[in-house]
Amino acid sequence: MAYISQIGESEASGLLQQAYELARDRSGGLANIIRIMSHDVDTLNASMQFYVKLMKSPNALSSQQKEMLATVVSGANDCYY
Repeated sequence: MAYISQIGESEASGLLQQAYELARDRSGGLANIIRIMSHDVDTLNASMQFYVKLMKSPNALSSQQKEMLATVVSGANDCYY
């Protein structure tokens, strides 16, 4: 199994701490994908902005359809978050 170094919540400060807090507020927890990007806060923030725009903003798909698509894609990629 691969290992990617992560910055823990107790070690986070500044912009990373803010990003962790926003992620926690948004979903009630801190997903591993957030922790994995902890060493590059700019990429983490850009990724989360993209996610929020794609999944949380009104568009042609309902929230349920978006979640179903995300589940199918994760399953197809053997990525079980």
